[in-house]
Amino acid sequence: MGQNGVGKNYYQGTAAAAMEVSSVEHGQAAASKCYDDDGRLKRTGTMWTASAHIITAVIGSGVLSLAWAIGQLGWVAGPAVMLLFSLVTYYTSSLLSDCYRSGDETTGKRNYTYMDAVNANLSGIKVQLCGFLQYANIVGVAIGYTIAASISMLAIKKANCFHVKGHVNPCHISSTPYMIIFGVAEIFFSQIPDFDQISWLSILAAIMSFTYSIIGLSLGIVQVVANKGVKGSLTGISIGVVTPMDKVWRSLQAFGDIAFAYSYSLILIEIQDTIRAPPPSESKVMRRATVVSVATTTLFYMLCGCMGYAAFGDNAPGNLLTGFGFYEPFWLLDIANAAIVVHLVGAYQVYCQPLFAFVEKWAQQRWPKSRFITGEIQVPLISSGFKINLFRLTWRSAFVVATTVVSMLLPFFNDVVGFLGAIGFWPLTVYFPVEMYIVQKKIPKWSSQWVCLQLLSLACLIITIAAAAGSIAGIMSDLKVYKPFSTTD
Repeated sequence: MGQNGVGKNYYQGTAAAAMEVSSVEHGQAAASKCYDDDGRLKRTGTMWTASAHIITAVIGSGVLSLAWAIGQLGWVAGPAVMLLFSLVTYYTSSLLSDCYRSGDETTGKRNYTYMDAVNANLSGIKVQLCGFLQYANIVGVAIGYTIAASISMLAIKKANCFHVKGHVNPCHISSTPYMIIFGVAEIFFSQIPDFDQISWLSILAAIMSFTYSIIGLSLGIVQVVANKGVKGSLTGISIGVVTPMDKVWRSLQAFGDIAFAYSYSLILIEIQDTIRAPPPSESKVMRRATVVSVATTTLFYMLCGCMGYAAFGDNAPGNLLTGFGFYEPFWLLDIANAAIVVHLVGAYQVYCQPLFAFVEKWAQQRWPKSRFITGEIQVPLISSGFKINLFRLTWRSAFVVATTVVSMLLPFFNDVVGFLGAIGFWPLTVYFPVEMYIVQKKIPKWSSQWVCLQLLSLACLIITIAAAAGSIAGIMSDLKVYKPFSTTD
């Protein structure tokens, strides 16, 4: 027995050593059931978890501004523009998903982030420009979501105030305390280390997005029935109600709002990196997730946006559930706005994880021996397996505080949303995915496919410039009358 035990131990030891050598030789850690081919812990994501991440990111605060956006464009152009953006987003997302691996779609080198994919396929100033745009857009989205969450919390307070004191009461309330509350919550949730550990938060947030979208849709249907007809016009808000120049600026801003409502390409690669290893390939799974999520969001957008416009016509509020087109039932509005807040807590984390990871990776490479940056502290009070990294705690908390303070200074929901959508849409959703796909698939210059892709990129650039101009005009108009930290009407 002793000899057999020694022999068995020797055999197991040599087998393990042989497996390790083989793994090193081939650069594969797939021999272990716990690791993927790149040596990282096995990914467990599926088409459904990827769809939940996308829906969490996409059906955000943007859905609530769509009734206003359709109101500027009318019954013809409004739904048409929405459908156009959905098709462009789906197509370019499919192109981008093919860039997750360099070379073969099942065995090629993984690109863990959007920046990694750009770095693997493009070079020089394009990489630096992409990094700046992606992370600047994430900062902008964090600010936009903080504004939207505070508006929804404020709406709960105001709905209760209107119910008690009547609709004519101004119910002046400051949004600043609610931004601080949201910021404190985000500091706590920002300590979740990475994407793999926020799937539960994404699924909860996705459920919340459906909740408030369905409530908004239902209230719109009830209002249409009460009106005994559909409001609105084929061309949108008429000249006379607004000046011709305002009509132009508002229409362009509506393009930006719709673009923002579909913006998620900047985190697509990070979401794809959570999907379990082939077969099927991550790109095939991601394409299916993109179909499911974009189709689902477009359906909800069409229903919520169109029904909101049908209910209120030219008077459609900038935010359907907080602009007080609806006053009753107040408790249902409270539920909807609470769902928005919960959703935005999750959406904030989904969007900010790439930026958090980028800064932390850079710091670890810059100061690899620093215990402040690389060390972890066990926190037994929270969970037996929960560890806090001091740098992560400091940096992520500082980021949340900074975005919260900026949100207090610029609480213009519609204009900020339109501007973010505009500046992020062309470069991150269209230009870089198109350029990377051309390199990845070695598409010949001036071939018919190359020309079509470049024309798509050019058309989207023109839309981006126009939408950004409209949103800047709106922000400038708001700044003329805005007083920081004041109460809202």
